[in-house]
Amino acid sequence: MRRFKPCHGGFIPTIVVRRAPRNPQRAIVQAGTLRLPAAIGRSGISAFKREGDGATPCAAMKIMGGYRRGERIRTAPSSLELKRIRADMLWCDAPGDANYNRPVTAPFGKSHEELMRSDGLYDIILVMDWNVTSRRQGRGSAIFFHLIRPGYEPTAGCVAVSRRDMLRLLPHINPKTVVRVLK
Repeated sequence: MRRFKPCHGGFIPTIVVRRAPRNPQRAIVQAGTLRLPAAIGRSGISAFKREGDGATPCAAMKIMGGYRRGERIRTAPSSLELKRIRADMLWCDAPGDANYNRPVTAPFGKSHEELMRSDGLYDIILVMDWNVTSRRQGRGSAIFFHLIRPGYEPTAGCVAVSRRDMLRLLPHINPKTVVRVLK
């Protein structure tokens, strides 16, 4: 394993995500000296993100905090606030709803993402500020930095890395870290 050298006193100010050559659904994540394989949206990267389009937004997004599955990830050393996921935790992805692109609690009758997934994708979720602090209906929701599916299958618009790589990055990510997705 290559030695990882974070910059700026041990924290990563910027994580750069670039499309991988020959596959618009894969990416290279660069954090300091580390380059990691990643999965991105099934529609690649888009500067015109819309709800349900399957694209990862081309943007600079601050990491706002996150969630973890406590029974699967006992410790996750990080200066980020990582809330423990409960079975009733959801994320609203229903355009037009007042809770659009916000966490909500079950039962919730509108369209939503379940945060406690059985497939392990959301064992660690970092919430990126895409359409969160300045919301616009229909511009996309639930854009997270999370864990991959086997084979680096594409996401619905998120950025995903392996569990091993996420655990390597997490101690060096803080609330000032920005994920910059380039077209």
